[in-house]
Amino acid sequence: MNQIAELLPAANIVLDLEAANKTHLFEIAGELFEASGGFAAATVAASLAAREKLGSTGLGQGIAIPHGRLKGLNEARGAFLRLRSPIPFDAPDGKPVSQVFVLLVPGHATDQHLLLLSELAQMFSEREFREKLVAVKTVPEMASLFADWERRE
Repeated sequence: MNQIAELLPAANIVLDLEAANKTHLFEIAGELFEASGGFAAATVAASLAAREKLGSTGLGQGIAIPHGRLKGLNEARGAFLRLRSPIPFDAPDGKPVSQVFVLLVPGHATDQHLLLLSELAQMFSEREFREKLVAVKTVPEMASLFADWERRE
């Protein structure tokens, strides 16, 4: 199993989510992490929004990796949200986003944060992987897709 799959429990995978915009998406992500990890939804949403103000976390190809740091978090946590309708995300290619991996890291994380973002970027850069993200129908299938991915050196 890869690092990403280890920090992505099935409970944090949501398919066909309705989100009106980035702000709404961050609020929904906050609620998800509040339910699964006990962090205040508003704190999570604020952390994601603060990072987004520094520049878009949209990668292109309909993918975004919003991320934030949380004090009191002991280890990185993730969530994958597939949107029913794409939303604008200021991605470099100008395309709206429908596949979102939300990454939360401890307030003091540095190298681990960068390694996880690197692995996510590599994962999402693979066309075959992106196509499977769209095709998967169930949460268990999505969890398996992430678990079966292998980093290519």
